[in-house]
Amino acid sequence: MRAVVQSTFGPPRDVLHLREIERPAIKDDQVLVRVEAASIHIGDTYAIRGLPYSMRPLFRLMGAKNRVPGTDVAGTIEAVGANVTRFEPGDAVFGSANGAFAEYVSASEDLVVPRPANFDAQQASTLGVSALTALQAIREHGKVSAGQRVLITGASGGVGTFAVQIAKWLGADVTGVCSTRNVDMVRSIGADHVIDYTEEDFTTADRRYDLILDNVGAHSLTDTRKALAEKGVLMSNGTPISGWFGGISFFLKTLATSVFVKQQGRPFISWPTNDDLEMLKELAEAEKIAPVIEHTFPLERTASAVSHVAQGHAKGKTVITT
Repeated sequence: MRAVVQSTFGPPRDVLHLREIERPAIKDDQVLVRVEAASIHIGDTYAIRGLPYSMRPLFRLMGAKNRVPGTDVAGTIEAVGANVTRFEPGDAVFGSANGAFAEYVSASEDLVVPRPANFDAQQASTLGVSALTALQAIREHGKVSAGQRVLITGASGGVGTFAVQIAKWLGADVTGVCSTRNVDMVRSIGADHVIDYTEEDFTTADRRYDLILDNVGAHSLTDTRKALAEKGVLMSNGTPISGWFGGISFFLKTLATSVFVKQQGRPFISWPTNDDLEMLKELAEAEKIAPVIEHTFPLERTASAVSHVAQGHAKGKTVITT
């Protein structure tokens, strides 16, 4: 099969290569998925580039060298393991599987679910890390309820576009922060108010919010908290990842601050679960969420697709097709 193989750490165009490799074997509790589409999230770009440098030993243990990257996938079941009971060959699915940038990938039975009836493979492939992060941040950690004021920075990005829609589904009054070129798009996906950060700084305005989901990290924690209501919560999900400790130091600072400041939510890491994947399927079929897909690339142009996302200004999701 064709697959994109990572040779070492570095810029995507230098280290990602299209190769012919063996199809992955499946265990008794796994399924083999014929990949139709895979989407890219920002974490893919950090792992490929090996950032921050201090994480490279862990990336190596995870098989970063000579591995097939990618996790967010949609396709058709090709074969099932001996203990699999939920699927059979021919079923259309989406979910999480290591090695998604390939024509076939093996996945745990519990980490794929049936594709939404109203979604094609490209749309379904976006319901991975970004959508899961938005769902878990807004519903589980942020505990958003109807009538609350929610502000989302990076509202035009992968996590942000889903977060806006999920907050609206929960009945919140939603403000999205984005650049000038994305104002209309963010408004079109349901934001009640849109702030163009090139024209206005939300941290110095009068409006206060019950939850801020910060996907960018452009402001200090202290300045961002100024925009919170008295009992508001700040969920920090974004900061530039670079150098030896860029990102890790921000994570630790956020964790430490949360112990002493009641307005600071603890940092979190999203993990795929069957229940949350099923919830995303239900929201998609109820037309409560829909992806914003900026670009699609064929498998042979995966390096270019990852490079685009790595620049940090992608609109919505970028998808690879096989």
